[in-house]
Amino acid sequence: MAPSKKRSQKAKTKSLKSSTGKTAKSKTNKKALLLSTPVEHIDITSFDARPIIDRMGKMSFTSRDTARAAKIFNQMMGDPKCSIILTLAGSTSAGGCMQVYADMVRFGMVDAIVSTGASIVDMDFFEALGFRHYQGSQYNDDKDLRTLYIDRIYDTYIDEEELQLCDKIIGEIADGMAPGPYSSRAFINEMGRWLKSRKGRKKNSLVELAYDHDVPIFCPAFTDSSAGFGLVMHQVRNPNNHLTIDSIADFRELTEVKVKAGTTGLIMIGGGVPKNFAQDTVVCAEVLGLRAEMHKYAVQITVADVRDGACSSSTLKEANSWGKVDASYEQMVFAEASSIMPLIVSAAYHGGRWKKRRARKLAKIFK
Repeated sequence: MAPSKKRSQKAKTKSLKSSTGKTAKSKTNKKALLLSTPVEHIDITSFDARPIIDRMGKMSFTSRDTARAAKIFNQMMGDPKCSIILTLAGSTSAGGCMQVYADMVRFGMVDAIVSTGASIVDMDFFEALGFRHYQGSQYNDDKDLRTLYIDRIYDTYIDEEELQLCDKIIGEIADGMAPGPYSSRAFINEMGRWLKSRKGRKKNSLVELAYDHDVPIFCPAFTDSSAGFGLVMHQVRNPNNHLTIDSIADFRELTEVKVKAGTTGLIMIGGGVPKNFAQDTVVCAEVLGLRAEMHKYAVQITVADVRDGACSSSTLKEANSWGKVDASYEQMVFAEASSIMPLIVSAAYHGGRWKKRRARKLAKIFK
């Protein structure tokens, strides 16, 4: 009986190993299948949206609002005194608009950026490392996705294992910097330098282009992103000799940008902290006894409803009561941004006003 039992035990062990191997292989195959269709970022240079924008201007509802927003954006670019600030909230970068925002920097349509940390780190920097976002489904079982280490952004997937590699690289960049407080702008500038020197796998990322063109990027809630995990790792490794992100420095620096820029226009995707942060610079300058005119132009694209205090609690007209935005050239567009922002920017690109714009190089203020 003993030999038989021993053979039986060996058979069970072999069977268990075989089963475990099959399970791991099955998971790997399932993950590969789910992450098989990359999101393709739209190229606004490949089509001319001016005809459809012109026709939308003769319609009503959101179509006419979109056409007026496009007109105001063109006015910003045609105003030789106007510096343009882009604010980003939400996940449109992951959803296919990443190249739209990068091209706005590349073609001189934007002079400063205020963003959530996720748009800059989890989305743009992440793809600059050679990783991708993938088309998925909002109907898949999220428990299954969790076992596969797949994170879901509505109907878009991201590989959590790759995202953790992104976290680690952020920590390594921090390890190579002198300890002390940094604004998010200063840290993101180092991210751009790192991509440039290490030759990031994907060229023309927003972070690298902003570094090349001296366009400052501010993320006032920087640690609410993949950067946060990387910076925590950095501080754990260097408990008495680490860097910190100073959000007050962000506010002071962006206010300095606003004061020196003079006339400004806002293109705002979503709302939240980036929107308020960019608008509040006018009030901050006033509190400091400095002169800063209200943002002359403003366009906001959002799906938020204002009736419950959402939409960051204010339409652009309401922001006028706070002294933040001039009400003469403003347009709210209540739409999902990835559906209309490519049209607005394509129309602006093919309109060509950007060719005559002077590069502001506002990041040089801090050099």
